[in-house]
Amino acid sequence: MKNNHKAVQKTFSASAEKYVHSSLHAKGKDLQALAATINLAGEETVLDIATGGGHVANALAPLAREVVAMDVTVEMLQSAEAFIHGNGHENVRFIEGDAEATPFSDEAFDVTVSRIAAHHFSRPGAFLQETFRVLESGGSFFLLDNTVPEADVFDTFYNKVEKLRDPSHIRAWKKSEWIAKIEKAGFTVEHMQRFRKTFDFQDWCARLDVPAEKRGMLQQLFAEAPPSTRQKFNIRYDDDGHVRTFDGESILLHACK
Repeated sequence: MKNNHKAVQKTFSASAEKYVHSSLHAKGKDLQALAATINLAGEETVLDIATGGGHVANALAPLAREVVAMDVTVEMLQSAEAFIHGNGHENVRFIEGDAEATPFSDEAFDVTVSRIAAHHFSRPGAFLQETFRVLESGGSFFLLDNTVPEADVFDTFYNKVEKLRDPSHIRAWKKSEWIAKIEKAGFTVEHMQRFRKTFDFQDWCARLDVPAEKRGMLQQLFAEAPPSTRQKFNIRYDDDGHVRTFDGESILLHACK
């Protein structure tokens, strides 16, 4: 599969500020769980892979010696830097870099984290190999990302609507697929926690400035969803039959090297 960088940069260079201020990204339960689970002593160097709006780096900066926030999109880094420095955190460095070929030496970090980004990676195996390489022996890796149910029919539906909304979306993986990939890369999975995510349809589209024609196509896909899919994703419609909200899921997965 070809590298997805250009699609990601095109999508997020124009939406950087919206992702900084997105409540799902800034206040998600997964982020709160990460801060409570990560158990930093204050001397660690942390790599935040594909930092996006900088929410992980911002949350972990008070807990670590240094956080390196890396992203492939310069505009995202600029917005994240303004956000994090605006909160008074001076121990965060901002580095332009590729999750599938990171610009760091072997075993450079005590902890690595990637949140709400891996579904954009065209080579998740390469991302995990790089994450393993730059993490010190005994270090911890935390993956937080949107996932899909194990049943293929629900997997297909979710990835179809996400790809239509966001051309840079590659795939939200099943939980079992992530465990297999992470252990294949050399890690040992220690813990996994699942979270329900409720998406407001209009906000979900507005974050990426989805044009009206595509919104109509998305509405049609939700309207035509069979009863089992409506139930699984808790799709709620307004009085006109348009989707108002639907549920997805995400995970917090902790693995060790």
